[in-house]
Amino acid sequence: MKDKLLNGLNLILVADVFLVLLGFGWFAIAVIGDASGINLGLDLWHKLWIPLFNPAIGILMGGALLSGMISWVSKKLIKKDLS
Repeated sequence: MKDKLLNGLNLILVADVFLVLLGFGWFAIAVIGDASGINLGLDLWHKLWIPLFNPAIGILMGGALLSGMISWVSKKLIKKDLS
């Protein structure tokens, strides 16, 4: 059960990392385009910041902390069982 939970969490976190990286790439390209006077979707990116990218970053941080805590607790329990 724990392994299934960790695998599912890791799959979600990997997908979330790619979403965050895609959002960062889009932002960087849109800023460069805006500075050059070319519309590459910076206004749309700003509209998507609160409902999409902000929660994605929060989920990524929370999931990383949760994954680390689960691993730490399971290592402590394994050590305790071996003693």
